[in-house]
Amino acid sequence: MSAPRMLTGDRPTGRLHLGHYVGSIANRVKLHQRYESFFIIADLHMLTTKNTREDIEQVSRNAREMVTDILAAGIEPDRATFYLQSAIPEVGDLNTLFQNLVTVPRLERVPSIKEMARDAGKEEIPYGLLGYPVLQAADILCVRGQAVPVGKDNAAHVEVTREIARRFNHLYGKVFPVPELIAAETPTLVGTDGQAKMSKSRGNAIALSDDAATVRRKVMGMYTDPNRVRADVPGMVEGNPVFAYHDVFNSDRAQVEELKERYRAGRVGDVEVKEKLAVALNRFLDPIRERRARFEADSGLVDQLIVEGTERTRVEVRRTLVEVRRAMGLTSAYTQVRRRAERYRKAAATPA
Repeated sequence: MSAPRMLTGDRPTGRLHLGHYVGSIANRVKLHQRYESFFIIADLHMLTTKNTREDIEQVSRNAREMVTDILAAGIEPDRATFYLQSAIPEVGDLNTLFQNLVTVPRLERVPSIKEMARDAGKEEIPYGLLGYPVLQAADILCVRGQAVPVGKDNAAHVEVTREIARRFNHLYGKVFPVPELIAAETPTLVGTDGQAKMSKSRGNAIALSDDAATVRRKVMGMYTDPNRVRADVPGMVEGNPVFAYHDVFNSDRAQVEELKERYRAGRVGDVEVKEKLAVALNRFLDPIRERRARFEADSGLVDQLIVEGTERTRVEVRRTLVEVRRAMGLTSAYTQVRRRAERYRKAAATPA
């Protein structure tokens, strides 16, 4: 490989939001200039919680929107390989082989699995969801990924990948790099309701593709300090979602500090703080909107990127699988059986 490789991506369940940006996209934008970058459209992972016929019918549309969001955020199309997970069946073969390198109790200790099941309204954990980190290991290692920029939720999954890579290399010889987890500066972003992390399913998210009016409306409805009933009452800055967003997205640091000082002293109302946050967020999102408009105007480009990327990735995955099977001895096992069968056929065909 000419350059170290990065593997990252998302499930095609809808448009990406600010939580995705701080959790991993910001890192992807910085890293994709240094790494050979693969971006997975993880529709098989989507099936662990969203697997109705209607969900699946939305994959192609959601995939296009997701890739457009990623490009709009700053990823250059000539430095990225986008691919559709379900279009590469060899990943499933690798997943099957990896399942034997990790135990059920180990997977049950991954904290996000129960959270994902709860968020999806599932009383019991499906087999596929329990094995989510194993399939993720196949995703990362099938292209020999060496860097994985992820949010807080997926950190434990990447650790499972590291364990599987080490286990495989120990048993069968060094085939895989042990990937490095690259954590975000802001691991999670609380939702606009202040009750949980930003999430599409909870309806508490600001999308990267939201227009200015939508952003302002969502900001003006944000949760703040519940104990503050009037503007002249001193308020809490710590734990206040509005100020958490100011800290991450408002580039005018002097303004942020001045607002915090006035808020703590009871000299500014929530409306003014939110108004300035809306301005700051729209200032942050404007370049993303402009890039998105350019990619949307080039009809068919995103589809072409996905097709080209999927075809290229499948070649890489097939190459990896051949090496994996050879290292494990699976190739030689069948070769030996076939040779004996050929000798048998020749002997049977020879006259006595």
